[in-house]
Amino acid sequence: MLEIENNIWQLGFDNVACIDEVGRGCLAGDVVACAVIMPKDLIINGVKDSKKLSEKKRESLYSEILSNSIAYGIGRVNSNIIDKINIKKATLLAMKIAVENLQDRDGNKIYPDFLLIDAEKIDLKIPQESIIKGDDRSHGIACASIVAKVFRDRLCIEWDREFQGYNLKKHKGYGTKEHRELIRELGPSPIHRITFLKNILK
Repeated sequence: MLEIENNIWQLGFDNVACIDEVGRGCLAGDVVACAVIMPKDLIINGVKDSKKLSEKKRESLYSEILSNSIAYGIGRVNSNIIDKINIKKATLLAMKIAVENLQDRDGNKIYPDFLLIDAEKIDLKIPQESIIKGDDRSHGIACASIVAKVFRDRLCIEWDREFQGYNLKKHKGYGTKEHRELIRELGPSPIHRITFLKNILK
């Protein structure tokens, strides 16, 4: 899973930031992106696309990734902005914010010299490559997907306490049968994406 990164490092780029997002298809809550710069040649056992890991495994890898990372940044775009600009633009904005928020463990801002992005291009004047199915093919993008997923899942637990009755901690905002029925019963909460609910609220 380091073949893509190795090719970039061999071109003379050192700070390669890998970027992925989570929550694009949710009915509620932010879309969250992570940018992470990992040390050269480090492979963390068990790292793969976050969707293929159990919650317990993601949690343990999250800590290991962050403790080994050179830098990481999180980008969040909330449901109000998603409704205004659409989910595609919101996803790209979250990715851009994640890159701009890259910091090392001492809080120093870190500037990447190359971006590896899961299936997207970001509006930044930094050399970059879009990798289709990047979370399956790149160790760094898989690390970013795990961090983004755990970070967002933790937000869902907070939202569940704040907006009770929707069971957000269970379905994490995705459009499960239970979630759709609860939206019909209770109406949307302040963090629901209204543009995603047209068919449900008919």
